[in-house]
Amino acid sequence: MTSETRDETKVSLGAVAMSDPADDARFRVLRLLKEDPTLSQKELSEALGVSVGQVNYVLRALVDKGYVKLRNFRSSTNKPRYAYLLTPAGLAAKSAMTASFLRRKMVEYERLKVEIEAVMAEADEARLGSRE
Repeated sequence: MTSETRDETKVSLGAVAMSDPADDARFRVLRLLKEDPTLSQKELSEALGVSVGQVNYVLRALVDKGYVKLRNFRSSTNKPRYAYLLTPAGLAAKSAMTASFLRRKMVEYERLKVEIEAVMAEADEARLGSRE
């Protein structure tokens, strides 16, 4: 990659906002709940690698926004549990979040690709310089 192309990439990538961890958490919770609405908060926290408290916070926000609706059901051990059902607004929000998530990840990918190419070029230069 030429330095001119690298500079153009930096400019175009710099115009896109950095990833918001809260947006990513909401997106990932909605995505998991769409697949399995019966997941417990503990199961969600394990799947996401965050605390149960963080999952609870995200779920409350999603319920408050009307993206998720709670339903009671009984598990096999006779304990009441909840199903977290995505509402039509939640499905629409998930679609919008998916597009935003993909844009952010593509920007991250392009930045990493540029950085890897630069480091590889430096390594090649250092290797060639040590031979002389």
